[in-house]
Amino acid sequence: MTAFYDTNLVLIQGTLVAVLLALSVQIPLRFGIFSLAGVGSYGIGAYLSANLVLRYELASVPAIVLTGLVTAVVGLVLGLVIYRLAGLYLAMATIAFDLMVAVVALNGGEWTGGPVGLFGIFSDLTTGLMLAIVGICLLAVHLTERGRLARRITVVREDTELASSVGVNVRAYRLSAFVVSGFVGGVAGSLNTLTRYAVGLQDVSFHLVIVALTMIIVGGALSWRGAVIGAILFTWLPEALAVVGDWQELVYGVVVALAGIFLPTGLYGLLTRARRGYAARRRAVPARSRATATDVATEEELRHAATSSQLVPDKRVEPR
Repeated sequence: MTAFYDTNLVLIQGTLVAVLLALSVQIPLRFGIFSLAGVGSYGIGAYLSANLVLRYELASVPAIVLTGLVTAVVGLVLGLVIYRLAGLYLAMATIAFDLMVAVVALNGGEWTGGPVGLFGIFSDLTTGLMLAIVGICLLAVHLTERGRLARRITVVREDTELASSVGVNVRAYRLSAFVVSGFVGGVAGSLNTLTRYAVGLQDVSFHLVIVALTMIIVGGALSWRGAVIGAILFTWLPEALAVVGDWQELVYGVVVALAGIFLPTGLYGLLTRARRGYAARRRAVPARSRATATDVATEEELRHAATSSQLVPDKRVEPR
């Protein structure tokens, strides 16, 4: 086990970062918002945490917390600016935000390192601390998928007019989605920088948008479990496909295409349907058994009644 951990430490840490990156895009989708701004927050978090550690010598935890708060504020401001947009226009606006972050990173001078990036970002961040941070984020998201809050989020996603008619503040819920997405994306970028000890233009590239969307579409878009499944799959899949050599990207694309065609609700949706079908069959078996037992008992009673009528003499008095 220790040998596996040491050999695959980079992939394990990459999986934890990918989970938060996927969540930063998935959370707005649960509110009915097609926002990709979480990727831009990821880039801001990556560069901001790098400067906090290099220039101000902050420890990992204060740097991560401060980064998350700053990107949450950025998410709020962005949400206020583009709140009235919807659908494809909203997605385009958030992609523009991601591209703006990339342009700033390229031309940011000594604060971003330009095309070269920043290096030597050493901190006290450990894999155990990363696991704790990701676990806390997953627990917080899990709580929003249960009870009254989950029902409100669902009605905000499915029908905003109905939500407003029952007293749900749609604007507040949707703005909170931008805030949480910004916070989670910023924390993901910070964790990535502090584990790789460097940050560069690859941390603000459009490729991250594709990766995040792929993870939540294949894994499942409406539950944190889908984000976890997608993050694990697409962090480890390239490593598994290394055996095919130059055909790796083709096989990767085929896998993604097939998942999109045959798994419209993602792998988690498939698992959920399979579990519900199994539970339904389990409930049906006792019901059929009870019905069979009732039928057998009825047949026994009828036979017993028929036998009794044959053994008991007929006491009716014949008329004279």
